[in-house]
Amino acid sequence: MYTTKQLLASVAALTLLLGAAHAEGPYRNPDNKNLADAGEGSYPVPYKKPVAAEVTEVLNRIRNYMDVSTPTRVINKKTGDQITDFGKPVADAVFEPSAGDYGIMVYEMGVVHGGLFKAAEATGDPRFTAMTERHFKFFADKLPYFRAQEQQFKLERANSFSRFLDPRALDDAGSMCAALMRARALKVGPDMGGMIATCSDWVANKQFRLADGTLARKRPQAESLWADDMYMGIPALAEMGRMTGKREYFDDAVKNVLQMSNYMFNPSLGLYTHGWHANIPDAPRFYWARANGWAVMAMSDLLDVLPKDHPGYPKVMAQLKASLRGIAELQSGSGLWHQMIDRNDSFLETSASAMFVYAMAHAINQGWISPTVYGSVAQAGWSGLVPRITAKGEMEGICVGTTLAGDQTYYYNRPTSVNALHGYGPMLMAGAEILKLIKNPAVAIEHRVRTYHYMPKGAAQTDYREHH
Repeated sequence: MYTTKQLLASVAALTLLLGAAHAEGPYRNPDNKNLADAGEGSYPVPYKKPVAAEVTEVLNRIRNYMDVSTPTRVINKKTGDQITDFGKPVADAVFEPSAGDYGIMVYEMGVVHGGLFKAAEATGDPRFTAMTERHFKFFADKLPYFRAQEQQFKLERANSFSRFLDPRALDDAGSMCAALMRARALKVGPDMGGMIATCSDWVANKQFRLADGTLARKRPQAESLWADDMYMGIPALAEMGRMTGKREYFDDAVKNVLQMSNYMFNPSLGLYTHGWHANIPDAPRFYWARANGWAVMAMSDLLDVLPKDHPGYPKVMAQLKASLRGIAELQSGSGLWHQMIDRNDSFLETSASAMFVYAMAHAINQGWISPTVYGSVAQAGWSGLVPRITAKGEMEGICVGTTLAGDQTYYYNRPTSVNALHGYGPMLMAGAEILKLIKNPAVAIEHRVRTYHYMPKGAAQTDYREHH
């Protein structure tokens, strides 16, 4: 039991933390105890080593916000009344929309579930999977009702379950399919085998592809590639390989990493262009940050389950490392990355920044890359993200949904919104990996000469005797 004094101290600490999340800079580094140090700069974001309790509090704040913002009820869209009788379908029955328009079946929500799984693992707190259990039980319970509704009223895409009753794109199937398979492996929620069969069949067999088997779209040109589709397709293929043990799915996932990279990765910059068109392969390239985020997350997800003896393993690993190097070199002085990652006059964007923090911290924790340099890049990115989380748990600075475009003006002027779901899953993932990183027994974090050095445990001894 806690004493009243301890509880009051905890409330005071939380109040300070929430206030700090929205306080304006400049900040001084609290890890430098010499307040009169003239050599210590001031920073636009909190420049400090992450503290486990504070990272966990941010994760909980987002979890709580996502939970209360995603109702699992069925309503009559004309009257707004809740439907409780599921014996007979009603034509106007739909999922109750959330206040922030966070669709519970959209691809972004698949990323949220992935973030919740990682946060549960990093914190040991089972409350992080409660929302997933609630959502998936709702799907399992209501699928027959909405299938009957579609059959009776021929609603097609107006049906709330249309993404799984009749998937038509990777956005409908891939990300949520991967989340369903991960939940199944973790034994979170009911077994969703029927939904997994539908969405995995779309990804593996029905999605449009180029003649060489690369996952593609028929927009905005008749044959176009999107870097986003590395995430919309590859993790699902990887999870299908893990779930079934069939190497053909791993082969397909690896093939898509390598072929998409061949079309869209610029090795001289270490960046992915947003897309590629078969009819204009030499078109100007536009380096949208979130496209690069989807790419590195997809490769990370694949490497997590790809057998190490697979001939594509070292090739995917090399591609991920090349991407992370290019991304790290373009981090801004705030710790965040720009909307157009190579253009520092474009706005600072949070969803991509969270993806990059996650990918770097995860790669360190997995032993894929050295903590040296990348550890401090990930830490600075996390420090830049934390002030963008409101006391309510909303995430500011998220670019809204963005199509594959052909001019910079479009990308530069995309709105940002706390209602864009794209950032919440990556932020949960980033926080989970930062929490694991600061607890990683293989990594030593030194605060020396007013900055941070992430060192492999057992590395050669450093010497600061010459420093005054």
